[in-house]
Amino acid sequence: MQITAIEITHHRLSFTPPFRASWDSAPRHHWDSTIVRVHTDAGISGIGSGDLMLGFAGHEHLFVGRDPLAIERHFRTLNHLAFHYGRCWPLDLALWDLAGKAAGLACWKLLGGLADRVRAYASSGTLRDPGAMAEAAERYLAAGYRALKIRFQRGDWRDDIRALEAVRARIGDRLELMVDCNQGWRLPQDTYAPWSLKDAVTVARQLERLGVYWMEEPLHRGDRAGMRRLREMVDVRVAGGEMTRELYEFRDLISEGCLDVLQPDAALVGGITGLRRVALMAQEHNLVFTPHTWGNGIGLIANAHLTAGLADAPYLEFPFDPPEWDLDRRDYMLAAPCAVDAQGWIVLSEAPGLGFTLDEQRLAATRIA
Repeated sequence: MQITAIEITHHRLSFTPPFRASWDSAPRHHWDSTIVRVHTDAGISGIGSGDLMLGFAGHEHLFVGRDPLAIERHFRTLNHLAFHYGRCWPLDLALWDLAGKAAGLACWKLLGGLADRVRAYASSGTLRDPGAMAEAAERYLAAGYRALKIRFQRGDWRDDIRALEAVRARIGDRLELMVDCNQGWRLPQDTYAPWSLKDAVTVARQLERLGVYWMEEPLHRGDRAGMRRLREMVDVRVAGGEMTRELYEFRDLISEGCLDVLQPDAALVGGITGLRRVALMAQEHNLVFTPHTWGNGIGLIANAHLTAGLADAPYLEFPFDPPEWDLDRRDYMLAAPCAVDAQGWIVLSEAPGLGFTLDEQRLAATRIA
């Protein structure tokens, strides 16, 4: 079997009202997706999604004519491309989808077969006032979720704490709560400074009081010394790594004792092939590996296969904050969205590969140049 072509298409779903993400000062009026298809002479195609595949054009020859199952070889090539150009990891996801289809096995089985499911935590994205946040928490609980991540970034951390207090007062200990401090990185238009270590410690004391499971991205992504000191000073778990670009950085974050929870995203760094390494490193150091998944349903499903099949994580991120961010907006490229069951589990199928089907009609309607 040989790769005959790599097809890349871009799509845009426009919507109103806009989605006002806590980590972005600009309201979002559309959601873009890149679909990568790897075709073979055996009639089997693999599908992935994630970044725009910037810099991939002109490098197709490095893959076409090769065995698609030589995944480790392809990973090394993609790793070089990521250094010189952009993050082309959607291709790795497509290769795993293809490998599963060729083997007649679901990817979670190929990756270790540990489990066919992982419990989701509802990952909110908007900044609601305390009363509205408490009401949203009630809805998440009624829908079967057992954990909820609340975003900070209301301008003053005291306002963030008030929203968190309202949620805890309303739902008690019926939901595990996580907090995303949103201090690790900024979008280009947002130039305000991240917290200092002392800021993070002050907030951490409040999170400990409220029984928060982890505080995510409490410091700038490059402040490894600060992360290590914070982890030593507080009891709440320190989480991070969602936008880390190089696998060796995770090695250093682990060896230097910076994090309790590692959150790389297979669609953004390393693909499934690279993140298998990180998952195993985390396991050997008794750390939690639970990927960031704030992309579309294809990236979420890929991370779910990796996590369920290999990582034994307590929870996996499930981006969902209706009405601004619902399954139809997030997963418009899929014939059926990735969903959780009534007990809050993402249950993976026995279907070969990653197990999803594209909505070709909607992709045709949303395709852009």
